[in-house]
Amino acid sequence: MEIKYQNLRVLGPAVLKVKIPDVILKKLNEYIDKTIDDKTKLKKLDYGEALVGDVTQEFLLELEFVKSSGWLEFLGNSSKIYTELNEGKKITKFNLLKTWVVRQFKNEYNPTHWHGGHISGAGFLKVPKSLGESTQQKKSKKYRGGSLQLIHGARMFTCPSTLNITPEVGDFYLFPNYLMHTVFPFKDTEEERRSISFNAAIDEEIYNVYGK
Repeated sequence: MEIKYQNLRVLGPAVLKVKIPDVILKKLNEYIDKTIDDKTKLKKLDYGEALVGDVTQEFLLELEFVKSSGWLEFLGNSSKIYTELNEGKKITKFNLLKTWVVRQFKNEYNPTHWHGGHISGAGFLKVPKSLGESTQQKKSKKYRGGSLQLIHGARMFTCPSTLNITPEVGDFYLFPNYLMHTVFPFKDTEEERRSISFNAAIDEEIYNVYGK
């Protein structure tokens, strides 16, 4: 029996995966390394109090650097692609609200949370060579240490409620601000898992799908 089929786009919030250009990735890491060594600047940019993560360090990026490094342009262009693909509309406004770095080490984690703004994203700047392995040697279950998990709705027939993302340097994911997500702890390494996130606002008439 031949069955013709078309697999429609999965229902629920859309997620766009993009790649951070190598030149921007290099600038980001160099800027972050220098900021870590500058205690005065680090104190001024500290963002930990505003975030829920139980991690070593979280701090904002300075707007001047965000512009000069190409990071702002990258986020704006990626958001345009994301919105046009999923809403069929071209944004005319892109207001970057915040962009920040998360420095996570072994046994640290980020609990389930969501963001402000309209469009958010998270990606990876540094990833340990190994994130550890399961305490029990379970062949049927994948180890999730250090993974980013996106969460929406309830698990039902043909309907997964989570998307588990294994961190890879340079990978960056855009999603709507309300999409819940979490980062699992990892172990057996002294290396840093370094990620970067952002919140932005776009045209209100595009984001507000219900209209006035």
